Amino acid sequence: MVNSNFFSMEQLDQTDITILRILQEDSKKTAKEIAKILNLTPSPVYERIRRLEHQGFIKKYVAILDKKLIDRSITTICQVSMRYHNEAFIEKFEEQIQNLQEVQECYHMAGQVDFILKIHTKSLEEYHDFVKSKLSKIENIGVLNSTFVLKEIKHTSEFYI
Repeated sequence: MVNSNFFSMEQLDQTDITILRILQEDSKKTAKEIAKILNLTPSPVYERIRRLEHQGFIKKYVAILDKKLIDRSITTICQVSMRYHNEAFIEKFEEQIQNLQEVQECYHMAGQVDFILKIHTKSLEEYHDFVKSKLSKIENIGVLNSTFVLKEIKHTSEFYI
């Protein structure tokens, strides 16, 4: 895969953008199905998709699971503040977070908190156990502030382009 830093939106035409929108909505659509929507033949659509993948605009294809059906219905947003902010401590935290399966997303922030984590668990009890046995074991965490999602209003993986 080519580093996407060398490519930008300015290189895309309207057909490329439409293909990206279609694939964001349903990545299982075939080049033939997309070609039909665009009134094109499948071969150039297939080549465009491969080029978009190679250039890094399309990072990967995934299945989005229903968190209730897989028994991960508790969503927690956890704000983490570090005691010390030197490079080694930050890198170690980032490395350790990568190994925690419960953490779906992690963002290094500017502002009052250092990191925001999005965590999915089966129950509040499981979240408590996660904090006690895993998260609290990470060196240099000063403050953890957990908030729990009551209702998901909007959740999408699609970018507006």
